[in-house]
Amino acid sequence: MGEDHRKLKITNINIALKGWNTEKTNNMGQSLVKNYIHIVFSTKYRQPLIHQKEEHELYSYLGGICNKLGCQVIKVGGYTDHIHILCMLSKKITLMKLLEELKSHSSKWIKTKGEAYTNFYWQDGYGAFSVNPREVEIVTNYITNQKEHHSKKTFQDEYKVFLKKYDVAYDERYVWD
Repeated sequence: MGEDHRKLKITNINIALKGWNTEKTNNMGQSLVKNYIHIVFSTKYRQPLIHQKEEHELYSYLGGICNKLGCQVIKVGGYTDHIHILCMLSKKITLMKLLEELKSHSSKWIKTKGEAYTNFYWQDGYGAFSVNPREVEIVTNYITNQKEHHSKKTFQDEYKVFLKKYDVAYDERYVWD
């Protein structure tokens, strides 16, 4: 009965595979991803340590890190105490890893720019918000106009607006470090 049972199994497998083109089994499906992410983080204790002299070089450096990690940068900007990055998150890296790389490498880099940056650190946390592809231009313009925007509003006020807009629950005791 064992031999008959094996023949029956083989017959069932052959029936199941009938008409299935086994040459196509080597093809892999495509993973298609398009995640626009607006990332926001500040200097430690929101100290105004991003000086105009180095800001554009810092923005370029951060953009270069994004691109190197496969996260196509669209816009980097900010103000004296915080950064905004709009990029497309790669399907090959986690958001947490991207932020770890951005913060660690850029803080090491900026410390090479002089004594004014000896005690430069980024805050521990961050905000990351998904962006509708139809709103990429709006977010890009928003990042471009940071100086004008912050003549009227502090980083804390701006950040709270984002948290409210995206319905993010938070405890204010832990947001500001």
